[in-house]
Amino acid sequence: MESQPHNDRLWIKLLVLLAYKTATHKHARRLSWSSQTGGVIPISPKLCIKATPFTQLAEANAMRFVAQHTSIPVPMVHCAFEEKGQTYILMERIEGDTLAQVWGQRSDESKARILRQLKGIVEQLRRISAPPSIGVANVDGGPIFDHRLPRKSSWGPFATIQDFHRELRSGIDAGDIEDDASSPGVKDMASFHEQAWQAPVFTHGDLSALNILVRGDEVVGIIDWETAGWYPPYWEYTSAKHTNPRNLWWQEEVDKFIAPMHEALEMEAIRRRFFGDF
Repeated sequence: MESQPHNDRLWIKLLVLLAYKTATHKHARRLSWSSQTGGVIPISPKLCIKATPFTQLAEANAMRFVAQHTSIPVPMVHCAFEEKGQTYILMERIEGDTLAQVWGQRSDESKARILRQLKGIVEQLRRISAPPSIGVANVDGGPIFDHRLPRKSSWGPFATIQDFHRELRSGIDAGDIEDDASSPGVKDMASFHEQAWQAPVFTHGDLSALNILVRGDEVVGIIDWETAGWYPPYWEYTSAKHTNPRNLWWQEEVDKFIAPMHEALEMEAIRRRFFGDF
């Protein structure tokens, strides 16, 4: 299904485009905003606009979906639309620090309180009922997006988890894979892929310390939902463990708020080695 715009009346679109143009010019004079803000431009103390080459309407719809079905703190989406091939999302600007900024200064008690909240957030996502017959897809049933996946950023949608896994193996059938010295573990990975799976679960897909906002010991925002969608049950865990391989400290924390899935992690390591970077 194609993702639809939200609150895209003409006068609102014109105001958003004007605000975005003004704000980008302002920030360009002071710093390289695209590298410093990830393409999210503040236009007031309470509002910001996201518009990157990768921004899609599905990201806005994912935030609205999560807000409707959970109590997870996500930015309120005021408007989302496409204009000349570019997607613009006008949303709430949440005040807070990223965990990446403050984690090293937290006490053990503070870290434990934050991790308990993150565990509850992941549990809420996993309790959302999947639509009938959904496979691997974005929130609207369309293609998933992840620039870390091999060869391309937009994938699917896929009717089944097995179809998704087959695409991750570059279309190679599990029966055609043989283990040998040059590809250890690949046959085991394929068997893991082809097992009977439970229904997909709604997944953020990029739970890095950069995408979690806190004020004090309170988690006040989960941001950057561009990779969100319906995925295999292990995907949140393996994605969080490898969202930034250089952040070894964060990999150690992930097991404290997402139930460890060691076999899936091993199989994903094999897949990344032989079939892709992520």
